[in-house]
Amino acid sequence: MASTETSAVQDAGSVEAGLDALDTASVGRPTLRQTLVNKIIPPVVALGVVLVAWYVLYPIVDDPTKLPSPGEVGAAFKDAWLKGDLLGYIWTSVSRGLLGFFFALLIGTPLGLLVARVRFVRAAIGPILSGLQSLPSVAWVPPAVIWLGLNNSMMYAVILLGAVPSIANGLVSGVDQVPPLFLRAGRTMGATGVKGIWHVVLPAALPGYVAGLKQGWAFSWRSLMAAEIIASFPDLGVGLGQLLENARTDSDMAMVFEAIILILFVGIAIDLLIFSPLERWVLRSRGLLVKS
Repeated sequence: MASTETSAVQDAGSVEAGLDALDTASVGRPTLRQTLVNKIIPPVVALGVVLVAWYVLYPIVDDPTKLPSPGEVGAAFKDAWLKGDLLGYIWTSVSRGLLGFFFALLIGTPLGLLVARVRFVRAAIGPILSGLQSLPSVAWVPPAVIWLGLNNSMMYAVILLGAVPSIANGLVSGVDQVPPLFLRAGRTMGATGVKGIWHVVLPAALPGYVAGLKQGWAFSWRSLMAAEIIASFPDLGVGLGQLLENARTDSDMAMVFEAIILILFVGIAIDLLIFSPLERWVLRSRGLLVKS
């Protein structure tokens, strides 16, 4: 009987050790080959395919007013760089976008918590937030111009109206997915009120919150571009949206493509530098993304 119990204990220990081994992944730096294959080669190949298609289509269209050659677009970039305007275009829009997104974060986070935790507030403004999230950002530009005039305040108002609903709804979704056991355990350990929100609710709701932040940035960037395109004014400076509108007015397709490429570049760069690492950190901290 004793030998049977000893064997059972040993089996349980081996099972536990096996589970621990499964949970413990070999974490190390990826090799140069892995980095090339997984991170560098795929986007380079995609870019090459786009350029090849561009070179093939350009002589078929044979109309520079509709499709400029890659060389013409490259010349537009070179000209803007030599004039010292290229970084100014980018900084004007990026500084507005990041500052507006920061304000949206300050408003959307407590609003999302309020909607998620107070039943009356959710019933009152939850559907409104969902409706605002589906409203095209460009719809806010005319009333913002009328209310605030052609200035940076108008730009920030459009960004807020585009980003706040996404951030708030993302946090609401994250809070709704917090297991009730976490909340009960937190209350048992004295984490109630603000302490419970800070130490239990927010950490547990991080995946949904980060998804809302990522979507909020996309909405804020699109809102800003719409505002810069529609509400162009010399005193506001030339951002990427203004550059695109100026190119359309001048029927300069090379500059149009320059502006579009810059807008795409900034959106991708912000995602890769800020939101993708944040998303990976959240997933890795929960054991959902493991380096091997």
